[in-house]
Amino acid sequence: MTRLLVTAAAVGLAAGVATAPADAAPKAPSPGAAGIGDAYYPLDGNGGYDVGHYDIRLSYRPAGDELSGTTTITAKATQDLSRFNLDFLLKVSTLRVNNVPAKFATDGGELTVTPAKPIAKGTNLTIVVTYDDSPGKYKLYGFNAWKRTADGGALATDEPQIAPWWFPSNDHPLDKATFDVSIAAPKDFAVLSNGTFAGKSTQGNGLVRWNWRSAKPQGTYETSLVVGKYQVNFQTAPNGQPFVTAYGADLANPDQARASVERTPEILEFESTQFGPYPFEAQGGVVSTGLGFALENQTRPTFSDDFFTDGSDTYVVAHENAHQWFGDSVSVAGWRNIWLNEGFASYAETLWSEYLGEGTAAEVNQYAYDSIPADDPFWQVLPGDPGPDNQFDDAVYTRGAMALQALRTAVGDADFFKILKKWTKTRQYGNGTIEQFVGLAENVSGKPLQSLFTTWLFTAGKPAVGPNGASVSKALVAPKSFAKIRATDRKLAAAGG
Repeated sequence: MTRLLVTAAAVGLAAGVATAPADAAPKAPSPGAAGIGDAYYPLDGNGGYDVGHYDIRLSYRPAGDELSGTTTITAKATQDLSRFNLDFLLKVSTLRVNNVPAKFATDGGELTVTPAKPIAKGTNLTIVVTYDDSPGKYKLYGFNAWKRTADGGALATDEPQIAPWWFPSNDHPLDKATFDVSIAAPKDFAVLSNGTFAGKSTQGNGLVRWNWRSAKPQGTYETSLVVGKYQVNFQTAPNGQPFVTAYGADLANPDQARASVERTPEILEFESTQFGPYPFEAQGGVVSTGLGFALENQTRPTFSDDFFTDGSDTYVVAHENAHQWFGDSVSVAGWRNIWLNEGFASYAETLWSEYLGEGTAAEVNQYAYDSIPADDPFWQVLPGDPGPDNQFDDAVYTRGAMALQALRTAVGDADFFKILKKWTKTRQYGNGTIEQFVGLAENVSGKPLQSLFTTWLFTAGKPAVGPNGASVSKALVAPKSFAKIRATDRKLAAAGG
């Protein structure tokens, strides 16, 4: 290190560049930012450290909505830190940083941690947070994401935020980590989370502890907790992966739900041919009451029973599992880029329609374009930057899918699917922006595409030309899949998912 410093100084002098005095005082440690820099949610995430792993070990007692235990976070400081923040709502009893008690204060979802002494950049951190509280009494951004179910259980599944209700975190897709989730609950309750099942054991206090492990990088909002009375099925998919499904005991449509979610391995096999190899170590799904939407929880999406009131719905299963590539493996760099999640997952529904022989993606997207009048407010939302209030608007889903069909028309099938597969491969377990996707599409196809994306994603009003180009006449007959896909996307858009 000394040798490098001397060399750098010598080079600076030789070039006539002023150098800092040898005895200059080092820069003082400073607080990590209270937000990671997201334009839509300024206080989501934090600065100054990068998380590697979460070890969440809790007990949940449904009678009092009491969640207690510890979360251990391993991380690395990315700057010299005088203090740092975690995103968390619950009451903390103790907090240690590298085994030393630290001062802490919670305010509006920000848990501010002041270590006993400053943390140097590059230091490995072990942060242990102990807490005991009732998640159901807290709100963030004006809503409560912690859901109680009729069977007395609870659901921690929501988007864009859910982690602050049950574990302290760096709550933004830019900071992914691996997870161990260990939850004890009454013996007549099942507990589900992400990844692979790591066993369960009976505790002396009448609780049974369930253990789950996510070995691939995972976003905090994609990390779920499901506690309740479920029939849990442990199976093996044809590719040898664990395939775990769970169905609430109080479902109104259990057979219809099973006829949909049990086809997950088939759907993932098909989507792998379109998007590239499945990026995770397990697969499955959970169907519950008390939810009202579906969400792409990594390896194990959660579905509301509402999706199956009119019979089976494999389109919602195709949508949420497409998110395993578009949203979970390749996550948004900021929530403004939500089209990279929802437009792609909705387009996957139209690809699934092709697979089923119920209408091609071209037919479904053309019919959607033709059936929505130009004066409909639908066309005023910009999928490429909808704003936080319209982040899950129908247009982000349906117009977002049309944009991909327009891209497919412009570049041809070969380059279109090459673009999708290259995106998921080169950014696997990372993040991306719309601008980066546009750049990739232009690079692969060799065509200028900025005008196309500007028209479909960033310009208010109905595009003058439909997603299949100017030569295509209106689709006079709705594809067989259209009504189901449209209804599914509207349900998803109504609450996000």
